[in-house]
Amino acid sequence: MAAGEEYVAEITALESDRRARQAFQDLVLGSTVPGGCIFDFGAGPGLDAKFYAERGFRVLAYDVDARMCGYFARHCRREIESGTIELYQGEYRDFLERQLPDIRDRNPVNVVTANFAPFSLIDDPRELFAKLHALTAPGARIIASVLNPDFIGDMQYGWWWANRLNYWRTGQFHVAGASGRIFRRSRSNFAAHAAPHFTLQRVVPAPRLLTQFTFLVFARQ
Repeated sequence: MAAGEEYVAEITALESDRRARQAFQDLVLGSTVPGGCIFDFGAGPGLDAKFYAERGFRVLAYDVDARMCGYFARHCRREIESGTIELYQGEYRDFLERQLPDIRDRNPVNVVTANFAPFSLIDDPRELFAKLHALTAPGARIIASVLNPDFIGDMQYGWWWANRLNYWRTGQFHVAGASGRIFRRSRSNFAAHAAPHFTLQRVVPAPRLLTQFTFLVFARQ
């Protein structure tokens, strides 16, 4: 299988991951004006983007991984051809620095979504929050799935314990991943990075120890 197919098979195999995706999608649908525009950051293979488009939303999507974007283009071919979905790709630094073609003028973004923790791969979230502020309309929200730093399932690993003191001191820690550093950040750490562009408005779900992902809802200032 190609990389995109392998990834989709992996993230849809476990019931817990399927439930997490459904819970995230339900949260988005309950927080978004019907017929609005969604910017899907870290869109991966396009599973969420297609879900939103099928429910009447205009979807703009971005991902850094060319293999994921290749699967996305195949999976969402009809929606891309019809203009319901628009896919942007390229290096993350280019995404931060370039002007995406008239997004705010043509498609006022009401909600930014980021499912399965792409925010947890970002070294400096302040840059990202500033960029998303520039792309979104007044009153917009960010709904982000992030890795839970207190997840009880991670307590079996040595890296979790080795980083606890640093986490308590700074509100964050990172471990090495296949494509770079993977961060665990506290809610207050995310809130500080979001300011002054966004305010942390809600944290779901609970209880925090039993969930691998935490959903954060930010309101645009």
